[in-house]
Amino acid sequence: TPMYFFISSLSFLDVNYSTIIIPSTLMTFVSETKVISYTACAAQLFLFCIAVTGECYLLAVMAYDRFVAICNPLLYPVIMSKRFCVLLVCGSYFMSCMNATIQTLFVFRLSLCNSNIINHFFCDMPPILKLSCSDTHVADLVHFTCATVLVTSTMLLILVSYICIGVTIHKIKSAKGRRKAFSTCASHLTAVTMFYGTGSFMYLRPSSKYSVEDDKIISVFYTLAIPMLNPMIYSLRNKEVKEALRRTVAKLY
Repeated sequence: TPMYFFISSLSFLDVNYSTIIIPSTLMTFVSETKVISYTACAAQLFLFCIAVTGECYLLAVMAYDRFVAICNPLLYPVIMSKRFCVLLVCGSYFMSCMNATIQTLFVFRLSLCNSNIINHFFCDMPPILKLSCSDTHVADLVHFTCATVLVTSTMLLILVSYICIGVTIHKIKSAKGRRKAFSTCASHLTAVTMFYGTGSFMYLRPSSKYSVEDDKIISVFYTLAIPMLNPMIYSLRNKEVKEALRRTVAKLY
Protein backbone atom coordinates (compact mmCIF):
# COMPACT_ATOMS: atom_id res chain seq x y z
CA THR A 1 0.00 0.00 0.00
CA PRO A 2 1.12 3.63 -0.47
CA MET A 3 1.34 4.21 3.29
CA TYR A 4 3.84 1.38 3.81
CA PHE A 5 5.76 2.41 0.70
CA PHE A 6 6.23 5.88 2.21
CA ILE A 7 7.14 4.40 5.61
CA SER A 8 9.80 2.21 3.96
CA SER A 9 11.19 5.30 2.19
CA LEU A 10 11.27 7.14 5.52
CA SER A 11 13.05 4.17 7.12
CA PHE A 12 15.64 4.29 4.34
CA LEU A 13 16.42 7.91 5.27
CA ASP A 14 16.54 7.00 8.97
CA VAL A 15 19.11 4.30 8.21
CA ASN A 16 21.10 6.89 6.26
CA TYR A 17 21.24 9.12 9.35
CA SER A 18 22.96 6.36 11.27
CA THR A 19 25.22 5.39 8.37
CA ILE A 20 26.34 8.97 7.76
CA ILE A 21 27.03 9.97 11.36
CA ILE A 22 27.61 7.01 13.70
CA PRO A 23 30.67 5.36 12.04
CA SER A 24 32.67 8.61 11.85
CA THR A 25 31.60 9.57 15.37
CA LEU A 26 32.75 6.22 16.76
CA MET A 27 36.03 6.53 14.88
CA THR A 28 36.51 9.96 16.47
CA PHE A 29 35.96 8.52 19.94
CA VAL A 30 38.36 5.58 19.55
CA SER A 31 41.01 7.25 17.39
CA GLU A 32 43.89 9.18 18.87
CA THR A 33 44.12 11.59 15.93
CA LYS A 34 40.39 12.51 15.75
CA VAL A 35 40.77 13.76 12.18
CA ILE A 36 38.29 14.03 9.30
CA SER A 37 39.45 15.11 5.85
CA TYR A 38 38.08 18.19 4.09
CA THR A 39 36.45 16.03 1.39
CA ALA A 40 34.93 13.61 3.90
CA CYS A 41 33.52 16.51 5.91
CA ALA A 42 31.94 18.04 2.78
CA ALA A 43 30.50 14.64 1.80
CA GLN A 44 29.09 14.08 5.29
CA LEU A 45 27.40 17.50 5.29
CA PHE A 46 26.00 16.91 1.79
CA LEU A 47 24.55 13.48 2.64
CA PHE A 48 23.22 14.73 5.97
CA CYS A 49 21.43 17.62 4.21
CA ILE A 50 19.85 15.12 1.80
CA ALA A 51 18.58 13.00 4.71
CA VAL A 52 17.16 15.95 6.66
CA THR A 53 15.53 17.60 3.62
CA GLY A 54 14.22 14.28 2.34
CA GLU A 55 12.55 13.56 5.67
CA CYS A 56 10.80 16.96 5.56
CA TYR A 57 9.40 16.26 2.10
CA LEU A 58 8.42 12.68 2.91
CA LEU A 59 6.55 13.71 6.06
CA ALA A 60 4.61 16.22 3.94
CA VAL A 61 3.90 13.54 1.32
CA MET A 62 2.67 11.18 4.04
CA ALA A 63 0.33 13.90 5.36
CA TYR A 64 -1.12 14.25 1.86
CA ASP A 65 -1.52 10.47 1.69
CA ARG A 66 -3.53 10.50 4.95
CA PHE A 67 -5.60 13.42 3.62
CA VAL A 68 -6.56 11.49 0.48
CA ALA A 69 -7.22 8.28 2.46
CA ILE A 70 -9.60 9.95 4.94
CA CYS A 71 -11.16 12.76 2.89
CA ASN A 72 -11.43 10.93 -0.47
CA PRO A 73 -11.44 7.21 0.39
CA LEU A 74 -13.25 6.13 -2.78
CA LEU A 75 -10.73 7.88 -5.03
CA TYR A 76 -7.72 6.83 -2.94
CA PRO A 77 -6.62 3.89 -5.16
CA VAL A 78 -6.93 6.10 -8.25
CA ILE A 79 -5.13 9.17 -6.87
CA MET A 80 -2.40 7.34 -4.94
CA SER A 81 -1.43 5.02 -7.76
CA LYS A 82 1.89 3.20 -7.72
CA ARG A 83 3.30 5.48 -10.40
CA PHE A 84 2.23 8.65 -8.55
CA CYS A 85 3.71 7.39 -5.25
CA VAL A 86 7.05 6.63 -6.94
CA LEU A 87 7.04 10.11 -8.50
CA LEU A 88 6.38 11.71 -5.09
CA VAL A 89 9.28 9.85 -3.47
CA CYS A 90 11.66 10.47 -6.39
CA GLY A 91 10.65 14.14 -6.41
CA SER A 92 11.40 14.34 -2.68
CA TYR A 93 14.87 12.86 -3.21
CA PHE A 94 15.55 15.15 -6.19
CA MET A 95 14.58 18.30 -4.25
CA SER A 96 16.70 17.07 -1.33
CA CYS A 97 19.74 16.71 -3.58
CA MET A 98 19.20 20.20 -5.01
CA ASN A 99 18.93 21.74 -1.54
CA ALA A 100 21.96 19.84 -0.25
CA THR A 101 24.06 20.85 -3.28
CA ILE A 102 23.25 24.55 -2.85
CA GLN A 103 23.94 24.63 0.87
CA THR A 104 27.14 22.57 0.71
CA LEU A 105 28.58 24.69 -2.10
CA PHE A 106 27.89 27.94 -0.26
CA VAL A 107 29.51 26.63 2.93
CA PHE A 108 32.66 25.13 1.38
CA ARG A 109 33.34 28.09 -0.90
CA LEU A 110 34.28 29.98 2.28
CA SER A 111 37.85 30.19 3.60
CA LEU A 112 37.88 27.95 6.67
CA CYS A 113 41.04 29.28 8.30
CA ASN A 114 39.95 30.41 11.77
CA SER A 115 40.63 26.95 13.17
CA ASN A 116 40.78 23.33 12.07
CA ILE A 117 38.80 22.07 15.07
CA ILE A 118 35.09 21.35 14.57
CA ASN A 119 33.41 21.65 17.95
CA HIS A 120 30.80 19.01 17.19
CA PHE A 121 30.51 15.23 16.78
CA PHE A 122 29.85 15.51 13.01
CA CYS A 123 30.18 18.06 10.20
CA ASP A 124 27.04 20.10 10.71
CA MET A 125 26.58 23.50 9.07
CA PRO A 126 26.60 25.93 12.06
CA PRO A 127 29.89 24.66 13.58
CA ILE A 128 31.56 24.67 10.15
CA LEU A 129 30.50 28.28 9.55
CA LYS A 130 32.19 29.15 12.85
CA LEU A 131 35.52 28.14 11.28
CA SER A 132 35.28 30.70 8.49
CA CYS A 133 37.58 33.71 8.46
CA SER A 134 35.71 35.27 5.54
CA ASP A 135 32.32 36.95 5.46
CA THR A 136 29.58 34.39 6.16
CA HIS A 137 26.57 36.67 5.64
CA VAL A 138 25.72 35.24 2.20
CA ALA A 139 26.10 31.63 3.39
CA ASP A 140 24.01 32.41 6.49
CA LEU A 141 21.33 34.01 4.33
CA VAL A 142 21.25 31.09 1.88
CA HIS A 143 21.12 28.59 4.74
CA PHE A 144 18.37 30.46 6.59
CA THR A 145 16.34 31.03 3.38
CA CYS A 146 16.57 27.38 2.29
CA ALA A 147 15.59 26.16 5.78
CA THR A 148 12.71 28.64 6.04
CA VAL A 149 11.30 27.82 2.60
CA LEU A 150 11.64 24.09 3.25
CA VAL A 151 10.02 24.10 6.69
CA THR A 152 7.31 26.63 5.77
CA SER A 153 6.23 24.88 2.56
CA THR A 154 6.18 21.37 4.01
CA MET A 155 4.57 22.44 7.28
CA LEU A 156 1.91 24.37 5.34
CA LEU A 157 1.03 21.25 3.35
CA ILE A 158 0.92 19.19 6.57
CA LEU A 159 -1.20 21.81 8.34
CA VAL A 160 -3.72 22.16 5.48
CA SER A 161 -3.95 18.36 5.16
CA TYR A 162 -4.69 17.94 8.87
CA ILE A 163 -7.21 20.78 8.93
CA CYS A 164 -9.12 18.99 6.15
CA ILE A 165 -8.71 15.68 7.98
CA GLY A 166 -10.00 17.24 11.22
CA VAL A 167 -13.07 18.64 9.46
CA THR A 168 -13.79 15.24 7.88
CA ILE A 169 -13.33 13.36 11.17
CA HIS A 170 -15.64 15.84 12.90
CA LYS A 171 -18.38 14.95 10.39
CA ILE A 172 -18.15 11.23 11.21
CA LYS A 173 -21.10 10.43 13.46
CA SER A 174 -19.87 7.28 15.21
CA ALA A 175 -17.23 7.55 17.93
CA LYS A 176 -15.65 4.31 16.72
CA GLY A 177 -15.30 5.70 13.22
CA ARG A 178 -13.68 8.89 14.53
CA ARG A 179 -11.21 6.90 16.65
CA LYS A 180 -10.31 4.66 13.71
CA ALA A 181 -9.75 7.65 11.41
CA PHE A 182 -7.64 9.47 13.99
CA SER A 183 -5.56 6.37 14.81
CA THR A 184 -4.30 6.28 11.21
CA CYS A 185 -2.79 9.76 11.73
CA ALA A 186 -1.51 9.52 15.31
CA SER A 187 1.88 7.97 14.50
CA HIS A 188 2.52 10.46 11.70
CA LEU A 189 1.60 13.41 13.93
CA THR A 190 4.02 12.16 16.60
CA ALA A 191 6.86 11.85 14.06
CA VAL A 192 6.12 15.33 12.64
CA THR A 193 6.10 16.93 16.10
CA MET A 194 9.45 15.38 17.11
CA PHE A 195 11.21 16.07 13.85
CA TYR A 196 10.02 19.61 13.15
CA GLY A 197 10.28 20.66 16.78
CA THR A 198 13.97 19.87 17.10
CA GLY A 199 14.87 20.73 13.49
CA SER A 200 13.25 24.16 13.60
CA PHE A 201 15.04 25.02 16.84
CA MET A 202 18.36 23.99 15.31
CA TYR A 203 18.24 25.62 11.87
CA LEU A 204 15.68 28.43 11.87
CA ARG A 205 17.99 30.75 13.77
CA PRO A 206 20.69 33.23 12.80
CA SER A 207 24.25 32.11 13.51
CA SER A 208 24.56 34.74 16.26
CA LYS A 209 22.07 32.72 18.35
CA TYR A 210 24.01 29.49 17.92
CA SER A 211 25.06 27.72 21.14
CA VAL A 212 27.49 24.86 20.63
CA GLU A 213 26.87 22.91 23.83
CA ASP A 214 23.05 23.17 23.71
CA ASP A 215 22.94 22.21 20.04
CA LYS A 216 25.12 19.15 20.56
CA ILE A 217 22.45 17.72 22.86
CA ILE A 218 19.65 18.57 20.42
CA SER A 219 21.67 17.10 17.54
CA VAL A 220 21.95 13.78 19.35
CA PHE A 221 18.15 13.70 19.64
CA TYR A 222 17.26 14.40 16.02
CA THR A 223 20.17 12.51 14.42
CA LEU A 224 20.14 9.40 16.62
CA ALA A 225 17.03 9.24 18.81
CA ILE A 226 14.41 10.15 16.19
CA PRO A 227 15.64 7.63 13.57
CA MET A 228 15.59 4.99 16.32
CA LEU A 229 12.10 5.96 17.54
CA ASN A 230 10.42 6.29 14.12
CA PRO A 231 10.20 2.51 13.43
CA MET A 232 8.75 1.98 16.91
CA ILE A 233 6.18 4.76 16.44
CA TYR A 234 4.95 3.42 13.11
CA SER A 235 5.11 -0.22 14.24
CA LEU A 236 2.66 0.46 17.08
CA ARG A 237 -0.08 0.73 14.45
CA ASN A 238 0.46 -2.93 13.66
CA LYS A 239 -1.82 -5.23 15.71
CA GLU A 240 0.77 -8.01 15.92
CA VAL A 241 3.42 -5.61 17.23
CA LYS A 242 1.02 -4.18 19.82
CA GLU A 243 0.04 -7.65 20.97
CA ALA A 244 3.70 -8.70 21.28
CA LEU A 245 4.46 -5.54 23.26
CA ARG A 246 1.48 -6.19 25.53
CA ARG A 247 2.68 -9.77 26.21
CA THR A 248 6.21 -8.52 26.96
CA VAL A 249 4.94 -5.92 29.43
CA ALA A 250 2.66 -8.53 31.07
CA LYS A 251 5.65 -10.85 31.59
CA LEU A 252 7.69 -8.07 33.17
CA TYR A 253 4.96 -7.04 35.60
